[in-house]
Amino acid sequence: MSGQTSEQTTERRRGDYPVLRTITTRWEDEDVYGHVNNVVYYSYFDTAVNGYLIEATGTDTRRLDAYGVVAETGCRYLRELRFPGDVQAGLAVTRLGRSSAVYEIGLFQGESDEPAAVGKFVHVYVTGAERTVTPVPDVIRAVLEKLAG
Repeated sequence: MSGQTSEQTTERRRGDYPVLRTITTRWEDEDVYGHVNNVVYYSYFDTAVNGYLIEATGTDTRRLDAYGVVAETGCRYLRELRFPGDVQAGLAVTRLGRSSAVYEIGLFQGESDEPAAVGKFVHVYVTGAERTVTPVPDVIRAVLEKLAG
């Protein structure tokens, strides 16, 4: 997946993602225009990534010596998401570095295999107290390698 253009990411399908996580939309997610507000998509990205890390590692990642802070995000909006209705977040890792991970997240709703949005989410790992950049913890790296293409 590394080196893909934004046009290529819009050609993704649900089955292209190694992990799918279900997120339930909430009444408050919709705005006055009758669709999920753009800022909520970023909450879905955060929920999908951190929920996966906690479940896949069996560890409360907030208790590790190092944790991922968001250094960059982005989103290509392709169609509306609506309440009510679950959203499936497809997760992939497009780059796993020494101290960072770059995720691609596809958001899907209903039966469509085409994403409603494709996001980028970058975690940089830092130490708890000093907030200095540090290597991705081994327990995290092990589960992220499974998502790497």
